[in-house]
Amino acid sequence: MKFCRLIHSILLIRATNFGVSGKTYMFRISNVGLSTSLNFRIQGHKMKLVEVEGSHVIQNLYDSLDVHVGQSITILVTLDQPPKDYYIVASTRFTKTVLTATAVLHYANSNAPVSGPVPAAPANGFDWSMEQARTYRWNLTSNAARPNPQGSFHYGTITPTKTIVLANSAPLINGKLRYAVNGVSYINPDTPLKLADYFNIPGVFSTNSLSELPSGRAATLATSVMATSLHDFIEVVFQNNENTMQAWHLDGYDFWVVGFGSGQWTPDKRKSYNLVDALTRHTTQVNPH
Repeated sequence: MKFCRLIHSILLIRATNFGVSGKTYMFRISNVGLSTSLNFRIQGHKMKLVEVEGSHVIQNLYDSLDVHVGQSITILVTLDQPPKDYYIVASTRFTKTVLTATAVLHYANSNAPVSGPVPAAPANGFDWSMEQARTYRWNLTSNAARPNPQGSFHYGTITPTKTIVLANSAPLINGKLRYAVNGVSYINPDTPLKLADYFNIPGVFSTNSLSELPSGRAATLATSVMATSLHDFIEVVFQNNENTMQAWHLDGYDFWVVGFGSGQWTPDKRKSYNLVDALTRHTTQVNPH
Protein backbone atom coordinates (compact mmCIF):
# COMPACT_ATOMS: atom_id res chain seq x y z
CA MET A 1 0.00 0.00 0.00
CA LYS A 2 1.64 3.22 -1.15
CA PHE A 3 0.29 6.63 -0.24
CA CYS A 4 1.75 9.81 -1.72
CA ARG A 5 1.44 13.40 -0.53
CA LEU A 6 1.20 15.93 -3.35
CA ILE A 7 2.90 19.32 -3.30
CA HIS A 8 2.91 22.57 -5.48
CA SER A 9 0.72 23.80 -8.38
CA ILE A 10 0.39 25.04 -11.99
CA LEU A 11 -2.51 27.00 -13.47
CA LEU A 12 -3.10 26.82 -17.23
CA ILE A 13 -6.23 27.61 -19.22
CA ARG A 14 -6.98 27.74 -22.96
CA ALA A 15 -7.57 31.24 -24.29
CA THR A 16 -10.99 30.99 -25.97
CA ASN A 17 -13.87 28.54 -26.36
CA PHE A 18 -16.96 28.99 -28.49
CA GLY A 19 -20.31 27.30 -28.85
CA VAL A 20 -23.83 27.49 -30.17
CA SER A 21 -26.72 28.88 -28.12
CA GLY A 22 -28.88 26.15 -26.63
CA LYS A 23 -26.23 23.45 -26.97
CA THR A 24 -24.66 21.66 -24.00
CA TYR A 25 -20.89 21.23 -23.80
CA MET A 26 -18.68 19.04 -21.65
CA PHE A 27 -15.68 20.44 -19.80
CA ARG A 28 -12.99 18.28 -18.19
CA ILE A 29 -11.13 20.12 -15.41
CA SER A 30 -7.94 18.74 -13.85
CA ASN A 31 -5.72 20.15 -11.15
CA VAL A 32 -2.28 18.94 -12.24
CA GLY A 33 -0.42 21.04 -9.70
CA LEU A 34 1.38 19.89 -6.59
CA SER A 35 0.15 21.99 -3.67
CA THR A 36 -2.62 24.47 -4.45
CA SER A 37 -6.36 23.91 -4.77
CA LEU A 38 -8.21 25.88 -7.44
CA ASN A 39 -11.74 27.14 -7.95
CA PHE A 40 -13.34 26.96 -11.41
CA ARG A 41 -16.33 28.98 -12.59
CA ILE A 42 -17.98 30.35 -15.75
CA GLN A 43 -19.56 33.78 -15.66
CA GLY A 44 -23.37 33.64 -15.64
CA HIS A 45 -23.58 29.87 -16.19
CA LYS A 46 -24.49 26.93 -13.99
CA MET A 47 -22.25 23.87 -14.11
CA LYS A 48 -23.72 20.38 -13.85
CA LEU A 49 -21.24 18.01 -12.20
CA VAL A 50 -21.46 14.54 -13.79
CA GLU A 51 -18.20 12.77 -12.96
CA VAL A 52 -15.41 12.89 -10.37
CA GLU A 53 -12.27 10.81 -10.94
CA GLY A 54 -14.11 8.13 -12.89
CA SER A 55 -17.17 7.98 -10.62
CA HIS A 56 -20.51 9.13 -12.02
CA VAL A 57 -22.16 11.40 -9.48
CA ILE A 58 -25.61 12.74 -8.68
CA GLN A 59 -25.95 15.59 -11.18
CA ASN A 60 -26.16 18.71 -9.03
CA LEU A 61 -25.75 22.27 -10.32
CA TYR A 62 -22.98 24.55 -9.05
CA ASP A 63 -21.92 28.17 -9.53
CA SER A 64 -18.28 27.28 -8.86
CA LEU A 65 -16.31 24.16 -8.03
CA ASP A 66 -13.20 23.58 -5.95
CA VAL A 67 -10.76 21.17 -7.60
CA HIS A 68 -8.02 19.96 -5.30
CA VAL A 69 -4.54 18.72 -6.11
CA GLY A 70 -4.48 15.64 -8.31
CA GLN A 71 -8.23 15.63 -8.89
CA SER A 72 -10.28 15.73 -12.10
CA ILE A 73 -13.95 16.47 -12.64
CA THR A 74 -16.34 16.60 -15.60
CA ILE A 75 -19.10 19.18 -15.96
CA LEU A 76 -21.85 19.92 -18.48
CA VAL A 77 -22.60 23.55 -19.34
CA THR A 78 -25.64 24.62 -21.37
CA LEU A 79 -25.25 27.86 -23.32
CA ASP A 80 -28.57 29.31 -22.17
CA GLN A 81 -27.60 32.95 -21.64
CA PRO A 82 -27.90 35.96 -24.00
CA PRO A 83 -25.35 35.58 -26.84
CA LYS A 84 -22.14 37.37 -25.84
CA ASP A 85 -18.74 36.54 -24.41
CA TYR A 86 -18.35 35.30 -20.83
CA TYR A 87 -15.38 34.83 -18.53
CA ILE A 88 -14.04 31.38 -17.73
CA VAL A 89 -12.07 31.68 -14.49
CA ALA A 90 -9.69 29.52 -12.48
CA SER A 91 -8.10 30.90 -9.33
CA THR A 92 -6.08 29.56 -6.43
CA ARG A 93 -7.72 28.71 -3.13
CA PHE A 94 -6.48 29.07 0.45
CA THR A 95 -3.44 31.16 -0.55
CA LYS A 96 -2.38 34.57 0.75
CA THR A 97 -1.89 35.79 -2.81
CA VAL A 98 -4.69 34.70 -5.14
CA LEU A 99 -3.52 33.84 -8.66
CA THR A 100 -6.21 34.07 -11.34
CA ALA A 101 -6.31 32.84 -14.93
CA THR A 102 -9.11 33.75 -17.33
CA ALA A 103 -10.37 32.63 -20.71
CA VAL A 104 -13.38 33.54 -22.81
CA LEU A 105 -16.50 31.49 -23.49
CA HIS A 106 -17.55 32.83 -26.89
CA TYR A 107 -21.06 32.26 -28.22
CA ALA A 108 -20.92 31.61 -31.97
CA ASN A 109 -23.32 34.49 -32.71
CA SER A 110 -21.81 36.86 -30.15
CA ASN A 111 -21.05 40.45 -31.06
CA ALA A 112 -20.34 41.62 -27.50
CA PRO A 113 -17.01 41.20 -25.70
CA VAL A 114 -16.71 40.10 -22.08
CA SER A 115 -17.87 42.73 -19.63
CA GLY A 116 -18.25 43.31 -15.93
CA PRO A 117 -15.94 42.18 -13.15
CA VAL A 118 -14.29 38.77 -13.23
CA PRO A 119 -16.50 36.45 -11.12
CA ALA A 120 -15.07 36.07 -7.65
CA ALA A 121 -14.37 32.80 -5.89
CA PRO A 122 -16.44 31.93 -2.81
CA ALA A 123 -15.56 34.18 0.11
CA ASN A 124 -15.63 31.34 2.61
CA GLY A 125 -12.67 29.02 2.82
CA PHE A 126 -12.09 25.53 4.14
CA ASP A 127 -15.55 25.02 5.66
CA TRP A 128 -17.31 26.00 2.41
CA SER A 129 -15.08 23.67 0.43
CA MET A 130 -15.72 20.79 2.82
CA GLU A 131 -19.47 21.27 2.63
CA GLN A 132 -19.31 21.25 -1.17
CA ALA A 133 -17.29 18.01 -1.14
CA ARG A 134 -19.99 16.39 1.00
CA THR A 135 -22.54 17.02 -1.76
CA TYR A 136 -20.66 14.74 -4.17
CA ARG A 137 -22.58 11.46 -4.10
CA TRP A 138 -22.21 8.32 -6.17
CA ASN A 139 -24.89 7.85 -8.84
CA LEU A 140 -25.92 4.28 -8.07
CA THR A 141 -28.14 4.08 -11.17
CA SER A 142 -25.27 4.77 -13.56
CA ASN A 143 -22.96 2.05 -14.95
CA ALA A 144 -22.51 -1.32 -13.31
CA ALA A 145 -21.51 -2.26 -9.79
CA ARG A 146 -17.89 -1.60 -8.93
CA PRO A 147 -16.31 -4.72 -7.40
CA ASN A 148 -13.98 -4.61 -4.42
CA PRO A 149 -11.80 -7.50 -3.18
CA GLN A 150 -14.78 -9.00 -1.35
CA GLY A 151 -16.76 -9.16 -4.60
CA SER A 152 -19.44 -6.68 -3.53
CA PHE A 153 -19.97 -2.98 -4.12
CA HIS A 154 -21.85 -2.64 -0.80
CA TYR A 155 -18.78 -1.27 0.93
CA GLY A 156 -20.79 0.00 3.90
CA THR A 157 -21.73 -3.53 4.98
CA ILE A 158 -18.15 -4.82 5.18
CA THR A 159 -16.39 -4.80 8.54
CA PRO A 160 -12.90 -3.26 8.25
CA THR A 161 -10.00 -5.55 9.04
CA LYS A 162 -8.06 -2.77 10.73
CA THR A 163 -7.95 0.99 11.23
CA ILE A 164 -4.90 3.03 10.23
CA VAL A 165 -4.59 6.69 11.24
CA LEU A 166 -2.02 8.67 9.23
CA ALA A 167 -1.10 12.09 10.62
CA ASN A 168 1.06 14.36 8.49
CA SER A 169 3.56 16.83 9.94
CA ALA A 170 6.44 19.05 8.82
CA PRO A 171 9.22 18.62 11.41
CA LEU A 172 12.86 19.63 11.43
CA ILE A 173 15.09 16.55 11.16
CA ASN A 174 18.85 17.07 11.34
CA GLY A 175 18.28 20.77 10.76
CA LYS A 176 16.21 20.28 7.59
CA LEU A 177 12.47 20.78 7.12
CA ARG A 178 10.88 17.53 5.98
CA TYR A 179 7.42 16.05 5.68
CA ALA A 180 6.60 13.11 7.92
CA VAL A 181 3.75 10.67 8.53
CA ASN A 182 3.22 9.40 12.08
CA GLY A 183 6.65 10.75 12.96
CA VAL A 184 8.53 9.05 10.11
CA SER A 185 9.97 10.88 7.10
CA TYR A 186 10.44 8.54 4.17
CA ILE A 187 13.82 8.14 2.45
CA ASN A 188 14.30 6.36 -0.88
CA PRO A 189 16.47 3.23 -0.70
CA ASP A 190 19.16 2.38 -3.24
CA THR A 191 17.38 -0.93 -3.94
CA PRO A 192 13.81 -0.68 -5.32
CA LEU A 193 11.26 -1.86 -2.78
CA LYS A 194 9.64 -4.45 -5.05
CA LEU A 195 12.99 -6.07 -5.78
CA ALA A 196 13.89 -6.11 -2.10
CA ASP A 197 10.56 -7.71 -1.26
CA TYR A 198 10.66 -10.27 -4.08
CA PHE A 199 14.22 -11.41 -3.37
CA ASN A 200 13.91 -11.06 0.43
CA ILE A 201 16.85 -8.66 0.61
CA PRO A 202 17.30 -7.65 4.26
CA GLY A 203 17.93 -4.13 5.53
CA VAL A 204 16.30 -2.26 2.63
CA PHE A 205 13.03 -1.33 4.32
CA SER A 206 11.31 -1.72 7.65
CA THR A 207 7.72 -2.74 8.39
CA ASN A 208 8.10 -1.73 12.04
CA SER A 209 9.21 1.89 11.74
CA LEU A 210 5.79 3.34 10.85
CA SER A 211 3.06 2.79 13.42
CA GLU A 212 -0.61 2.43 12.50
CA LEU A 213 -1.50 5.29 14.87
CA PRO A 214 0.24 8.63 15.51
CA SER A 215 2.90 8.04 18.15
CA GLY A 216 3.77 11.58 19.22
CA ARG A 217 7.44 10.67 19.19
CA ALA A 218 10.26 12.76 17.75
CA ALA A 219 10.40 12.51 13.96
CA THR A 220 12.95 10.16 12.40
CA LEU A 221 14.14 9.08 8.95
CA ALA A 222 13.32 5.61 7.64
CA THR A 223 12.39 3.62 4.57
CA SER A 224 9.04 2.77 6.06
CA VAL A 225 6.60 0.23 4.66
CA MET A 226 3.21 -0.49 6.21
CA ALA A 227 2.31 -4.17 5.96
CA THR A 228 -1.20 -5.38 5.12
CA SER A 229 -2.62 -8.71 4.00
CA LEU A 230 -4.26 -9.66 0.73
CA HIS A 231 -8.02 -8.94 0.79
CA ASP A 232 -7.79 -6.74 3.88
CA PHE A 233 -10.54 -4.12 3.95
CA ILE A 234 -8.94 -1.17 5.71
CA GLU A 235 -10.29 1.98 7.30
CA VAL A 236 -7.74 4.76 6.73
CA VAL A 237 -8.02 8.08 8.56
CA PHE A 238 -6.00 11.06 7.30
CA GLN A 239 -5.31 13.51 10.12
CA ASN A 240 -4.04 16.91 8.97
CA ASN A 241 -2.51 18.81 11.89
CA GLU A 242 -0.99 21.51 9.68
CA ASN A 243 -2.66 24.80 8.69
CA THR A 244 -2.72 24.11 4.93
CA MET A 245 -4.82 21.84 2.74
CA GLN A 246 -3.18 18.46 2.12
CA ALA A 247 -3.74 15.94 -0.68
CA TRP A 248 -3.28 12.18 -0.40
CA HIS A 249 -3.06 9.77 -3.33
CA LEU A 250 -3.26 5.97 -3.18
CA ASP A 251 -1.08 4.64 -5.96
CA GLY A 252 -2.70 1.92 -8.05
CA TYR A 253 -5.93 1.68 -6.06
CA ASP A 254 -9.12 3.59 -5.47
CA PHE A 255 -10.96 4.02 -2.19
CA TRP A 256 -14.26 5.27 -0.80
CA VAL A 257 -14.13 8.71 0.80
CA VAL A 258 -16.83 8.22 3.42
CA GLY A 259 -16.40 11.37 5.47
CA PHE A 260 -14.82 14.77 6.03
CA GLY A 261 -14.52 16.46 9.40
CA SER A 262 -12.73 18.93 11.64
CA GLY A 263 -10.64 18.38 14.74
CA GLN A 264 -9.07 15.14 15.88
CA TRP A 265 -10.59 11.89 14.66
CA THR A 266 -12.26 9.61 17.20
CA PRO A 267 -14.19 6.35 16.69
CA ASP A 268 -17.37 8.33 17.37
CA LYS A 269 -16.86 10.05 13.98
CA ARG A 270 -17.97 6.81 12.31
CA LYS A 271 -21.57 7.78 13.04
CA SER A 272 -21.32 10.44 10.32
CA TYR A 273 -19.81 8.17 7.62
CA ASN A 274 -21.59 7.89 4.28
CA LEU A 275 -21.91 4.12 3.95
CA VAL A 276 -24.32 4.17 1.00
CA ASP A 277 -23.17 6.31 -1.94
CA ALA A 278 -19.69 7.69 -1.26
CA LEU A 279 -17.41 8.16 -4.26
CA THR A 280 -14.53 5.90 -5.17
CA ARG A 281 -11.48 8.09 -5.68
CA HIS A 282 -7.73 7.93 -6.15
CA THR A 283 -6.93 11.24 -4.44
CA THR A 284 -8.57 13.07 -1.58
CA GLN A 285 -8.12 16.45 0.04
CA VAL A 286 -7.67 16.66 3.81
CA ASN A 287 -8.65 19.93 5.44
CA PRO A 288 -6.57 21.49 8.21
CA HIS A 289 -7.67 20.53 11.70
